[in-house]
Amino acid sequence: MAILRLPPALSPACAVVSFPCRPSSQVLPRPPSRSTLICLAATPKVPLPIASPASLGDDPSKWDPAECDALLRGGEQVASVLQEMLTLMEDMEMDGAFEPVAVELVAQGVIGKRVDEMESGFLMALDYMIQLAQKDADDERKSLLEVIKQTVLDHLTKKCPPHVQVVGLLCQTEKKESRHELLRRVAAGGGVFKNDKGLKCQIPGANLNDIANQADDLLESMESRDTIPDRKLLARLVIVREEARNMMGGGLLDERNDRGLTTLPEAEVNFLSKLVALKPGKALERMIRDVMNGKAEGADNIKQSSADSHSEQEHLTGLSGRGSVSGRKPRPVRPGMFLETVSKVLGGVYASNTSGITAQHLEWVHQTTLKILQELAF
Repeated sequence: MAILRLPPALSPACAVVSFPCRPSSQVLPRPPSRSTLICLAATPKVPLPIASPASLGDDPSKWDPAECDALLRGGEQVASVLQEMLTLMEDMEMDGAFEPVAVELVAQGVIGKRVDEMESGFLMALDYMIQLAQKDADDERKSLLEVIKQTVLDHLTKKCPPHVQVVGLLCQTEKKESRHELLRRVAAGGGVFKNDKGLKCQIPGANLNDIANQADDLLESMESRDTIPDRKLLARLVIVREEARNMMGGGLLDERNDRGLTTLPEAEVNFLSKLVALKPGKALERMIRDVMNGKAEGADNIKQSSADSHSEQEHLTGLSGRGSVSGRKPRPVRPGMFLETVSKVLGGVYASNTSGITAQHLEWVHQTTLKILQELAF
């Protein structure tokens, strides 16, 4: 039996990251994002940058004071957790094969008694440290930090409502058939089931409508921003919403799918008008793929000077090349809102009994968009 010795990379001196300090008046810690707590509910195959501090930028002098303050407080807690874990593991004796298991068990114990006292910047600080470890090519330090992060998220998951947990599970399920099977079992009340590896797993019971609405709320909060930080996550949420809605009894025309969208968004309508004017095929699929990947009409809005904005304003076009109805530049085409628009138009076509070539065309657009999002999401 060998005594577990931690490499220098995991020593307390190396584990504590020096955060750039910036004077800050009394600021309140920013509450954790709802998407941070929700969409990482399940154990991911690859850690997703849901709470990534990439928005802080590379220049510490330009960081927001409130975020910097939260990052510092969160960093102190991360260092404290690492110190306690290292203290507990110092005298443990085990074979090298059991070291990862020991780290996970110690993390469960240390995090379990601290999870209710964590600062709002704890996850942000963890992500910052993981990014630094990745830049330093320090796989051992990065692995330890990711174990801590996942343990925290697992504890937070237990406090979430069932439909929130299901959204997290679905976001981590790659195969379409597996997602449908999961939705069926969730709708049937959940329970304990065996997975592909023969291990038992607990699946909560939840309402399909609640699952779809939860995914839709997250989509709305993400797509209302000028830039989309994580299009992979966005694509997964769109898929979850559409598949949950499709599984409800009424399908596309189910009244529960009516989320109060009375005026169709200008950007999505403009783009859809271009699509229905072209014959379905590779060219049309390429147009949809570009927009779903944030290009062409789907490109994020970059803040420009007032002169540039005024210059662009003069050349705005709306439906079929006519002037923009609002007089302002439309927002970028967003995947969730685009499919919502297609569904509304398609529902109107079916409701008026005028289905034909147009309905078939819209169905093709809907299915092709979902296929592209599936490729983008996983």
